[in-house]
Amino acid sequence: MTDQTQSSVDIPESLLSTETLRQAQAMPWKASNEIRRLLILPLAYWRLRGIEVGAGWRLYGLPIIQRHRQSRIRIGRGANLRSSPRSNPLGPNHPVILSTRRPGAQLTIGDDFGMTGGSLVCDERISIGDRVWLGANAVIIDTDFHPLDPQMRRVSPLDAATAPVEIADDVFIGMTALILKGVHIGAGAVVGAGSVVSRDVPPGAIVAGNPAQVVGEAAVSPDRPNHK
Repeated sequence: MTDQTQSSVDIPESLLSTETLRQAQAMPWKASNEIRRLLILPLAYWRLRGIEVGAGWRLYGLPIIQRHRQSRIRIGRGANLRSSPRSNPLGPNHPVILSTRRPGAQLTIGDDFGMTGGSLVCDERISIGDRVWLGANAVIIDTDFHPLDPQMRRVSPLDAATAPVEIADDVFIGMTALILKGVHIGAGAVVGAGSVVSRDVPPGAIVAGNPAQVVGEAAVSPDRPNHK
């Protein structure tokens, strides 16, 4: 990708810049998204109450936050959450959902995280590294939600099995992918669109399918992290 092509999709550092004006002229919907983002800032600050968020976050539409009061949600610097259908041409099916449902649940997200629609549902622990991006409507869960045994579902319908999910740095997860409980995804791995991941993914691997299988190896740039 050339520098010229790359710069056409970068988010300008400042709204008061020549690059911002150029993008607004070429792609007016981007300017509209930024205006909407600024207008909802008071509501955004209110919606983020009770969770730990680093500086430089951007919300395009308001996410849905469901935090158990005895749990923890922590997000690093530079988070970019897109909940509005207008904020991404792939169109989120619903706003970003961040949910911790049990006492002691830990949802931890590193720096420069990106997500469009989709859900992170944490009953025990979900740990996400730096520069991880989730494609439109991807879902990560650390729980089965309900017991698999029918008798147990009748007796205790919410007593589901859980297992921590760990996603290392520089992972890209394609649109509508589903990451299930107990999965570890290694650094720099790529999960193909629509995949269902039920087992660990090696670092640098490309996986795809249902269930997801290794289909290739991701290209790695030694002097530059994955770039949006």
